[in-house]
Amino acid sequence: MHKDGVKGFLYYVGVNSLSELATRDDRVCVLNITGNESRTVTPVSHTYSGGNIVFGTSPGRSGQTVETSDGKIPVYNSIKEGLEAGHKFNTAVIYLPPSGVKDGVAEAVRHNPDLTKVIILTEKVSASDARIIRAICQTNGVDVFGANCLGLADAWNKVRIGGALGGSKPDESLVKGSVALFSNSGNFTTTIAVYLLTNGWGTTTSVSSGKDVYIHYAPKEFFHALDNDDRSKCAVIYTEPGGYYEHDLKINKPTVACVVGRWKARLTKACGHAGSLAGSGDDAAAKEKWYMEYFGVDAIYTPENPVVSKKGAVVINIAHIPEAMTAVMKLNGIEPDFEPKGNLSLKPWFGNDCGLDLPDSLKLETVTAVEPYNEQIDIINSQTGAHFPRQTMKDTSGVSMMDPKTQVSRIHNTSILDSSKRSLEENLVFAITKEYPDEYGRDLANIIFNAGLNHHGTGALAASHAAREAGSSPNTVLSAAVAVIGPKLVAPATDTAKLLLGLFEHSGMNSATEGFDYSGILAGTDAAALAGLKATAEDEMAAKILKKIDSLYHKSVFIEFVKEATGGAPSTGAILGAVWMTLGWAPLVNRSISKVTITTLPWHSLIFSTMVGCSVSAGKHTGDTFCGVKTEDLIDGWSFTEAAFLALIGRRPDEKELFEFSMLLGLIITNGPGTISAQGSKGAVSADGPEDPGRVQINKAAIGFMTHTGFAHGGNGYEAIAFLIEQFRAAGLKDPADPKHGIDLKAIADKCALEYFDYKVEQKALGNIEYKKIPCVNHPIFKGKDVNYDPRERFVTELFGEKKIYNVFLDFYGNLVQALFDNKVSKNVYCVNVDAVIAVILLKVVWQSFSSGNMGDEEVEAAGFTTFLFGRMIGCAAEIDDHINRGRNMDTRTPASKCNYVG
Repeated sequence: MHKDGVKGFLYYVGVNSLSELATRDDRVCVLNITGNESRTVTPVSHTYSGGNIVFGTSPGRSGQTVETSDGKIPVYNSIKEGLEAGHKFNTAVIYLPPSGVKDGVAEAVRHNPDLTKVIILTEKVSASDARIIRAICQTNGVDVFGANCLGLADAWNKVRIGGALGGSKPDESLVKGSVALFSNSGNFTTTIAVYLLTNGWGTTTSVSSGKDVYIHYAPKEFFHALDNDDRSKCAVIYTEPGGYYEHDLKINKPTVACVVGRWKARLTKACGHAGSLAGSGDDAAAKEKWYMEYFGVDAIYTPENPVVSKKGAVVINIAHIPEAMTAVMKLNGIEPDFEPKGNLSLKPWFGNDCGLDLPDSLKLETVTAVEPYNEQIDIINSQTGAHFPRQTMKDTSGVSMMDPKTQVSRIHNTSILDSSKRSLEENLVFAITKEYPDEYGRDLANIIFNAGLNHHGTGALAASHAAREAGSSPNTVLSAAVAVIGPKLVAPATDTAKLLLGLFEHSGMNSATEGFDYSGILAGTDAAALAGLKATAEDEMAAKILKKIDSLYHKSVFIEFVKEATGGAPSTGAILGAVWMTLGWAPLVNRSISKVTITTLPWHSLIFSTMVGCSVSAGKHTGDTFCGVKTEDLIDGWSFTEAAFLALIGRRPDEKELFEFSMLLGLIITNGPGTISAQGSKGAVSADGPEDPGRVQINKAAIGFMTHTGFAHGGNGYEAIAFLIEQFRAAGLKDPADPKHGIDLKAIADKCALEYFDYKVEQKALGNIEYKKIPCVNHPIFKGKDVNYDPRERFVTELFGEKKIYNVFLDFYGNLVQALFDNKVSKNVYCVNVDAVIAVILLKVVWQSFSSGNMGDEEVEAAGFTTFLFGRMIGCAAEIDDHINRGRNMDTRTPASKCNYVG
């Protein structure tokens, strides 16, 4: 260091050569040595540099030490105390908070006349404090580095002063070579050094300049010192926008300049480093131009367009630095320092295509990680399925959400508008496996769901019958039935799933429907474990299910396994477990679902079948029929959606009715975790304690969903149906699907609007502000325009138009909102909200039965409520599984401090 300053500068600069910046003779004092950042970085620096830190300061901690592998570093209250203890230093490293940096520098300069360097790691030191620091150090012959930097490092001297250049293992990245580094980014200083190794270039001195507004040791000082360092044959400078430090430089050695931050030209305040906000003429594009003029090049270097000169090259991607450096130095007749070490190709330690059929260009082979990460990854790879961190899940969900702007809910990140195009069986599988089934999977699901519909002679049917006879609501009736679907009843299926999981989870099998040789697994499995898979003489259902499954065009590894293990006679429970292992295997392998989930899928399945099956009276269950249809026929040729329609309406739907009914159920799936029904299911799981998943009663959680529905949530759809029935009661409507119905909808709508106007005036005159509103018109979000629309209703209406599906009740609602405006009831044209869609679809389905007298008002209301339960069981099953996997015990409770008492 030159205390009187080197020549060529109008201000004090004490460093004449880069070789002087970080040497083995430097002795260091670290201010705030026990701070969080210093505590991890300083010991590494001390050991790497041969023990160059003599002491540190931390007020109130005098007498403490910082442990390092090279000995203990003493800590004092102040610099003065450390000097009085006999320690000497020439370099101060500052880890103080921004407000204390100025005083810390002043203390170091005031008490230590031997001080030659100050390195400031602190970010966002104010410009006013930076000016004072500059003045103090200039006056006293002290060089300042930073602020907001990671300090200095020298690969030749094996010295690091300040921050974490080179990371926790500086020997690996700071390799002796011929390239000097200057970087506005601390972390990229190390990254560039590592990248250079891939083309055989090592480093001399690395300078992390920082990028606060004020840079004390700038490019001009760096390039002067570079010229006087015989070790350094070339340089890399990494530059961010903001400031004129790089303008009018004299660069005499080959240099690669990396200029980043073109995107920051559009910013109006700093993003990232405080000094990286460009002003007038100092953005990234301007700096690129400066460097191109220095080097005599007319374009940015890229591998496709390798523009270089003997003087240098300009890049905008740090990955291009090594190649550009090699190209520049080749023109100068200089070869790399050593053989290349590694390369910059992607070397993923983990890989999972998530079941996607990717092109070859995107298929990356994984490589073995370096130690100790390889051992940790081996442990992770040996784990099967997803592993979710547990957290409080009150009012929180990992499966559902509602967009507050569009009011469109999503399940597993899929819009319910898209889900509404799917069948009931597809959505049920999707809810609990997070993947929609293929055609084979859908067929398996239909077989299993329909096989569980007929509850003749079961406790579930007896319980639902008793509840129905007692006058209970549909949700209560189904809760009684589901209460019987307990863990012991489903054990044959869930035990099968657990057995198959244990046998196959480490087999390497990726697909459950492609050929896989399980003979070794079967031969190695204890006969006693397989004995429970075999059907008893009374199990007639198993043969019916197996007959249909065997006729399908694919084969399931799991189903074939249980067949072979039982001599071709697996039990119904074994088949149920094998089917759901088949449906859940790909999501498990892709780590979308957990092992807990895949082993409980059969339980969910039986609950779904029970809810649909027990929604009809006991008289509709006989020994071999359900609602007049043979159970074997249901298994052979019906979808579960058709079976649900049969349960509600008593007949098989036609193609258009099936589409409408599927859409209706899809629209009801979820409204996010805040709905009462979702809260009920989540609360039931929370109360059982999901941290021990085996104790959670899934049937009880399903009951929690149902007990949190009612005539205001679920049964409220009947309000709109009753309103429509009243409007059309005397209209003589025969077929609501016939656009040539011959009814004057405008006249009905005008009459309704005028009657409502009179009613509204009367109620206001009486001072009643809580008068009844017309169901399903207007919405708190979709309002305020001349003509308003609910995007969910528009989606359905447009889709119906594409399918040429007509619904007179939906048509009427369109007339009604216009009539309300035309007759001065509303100030603008209200939207028809999505609840109207649900009501009109259901009423259309039941209209002929209702108008013929085969269904009364109560039965229509029950059908509406039950339909809601069928749709919402999809979303709530997903919430139940999610809460089991993510939730904490009793996490849905409300703290006492947030509860209120009303006297």
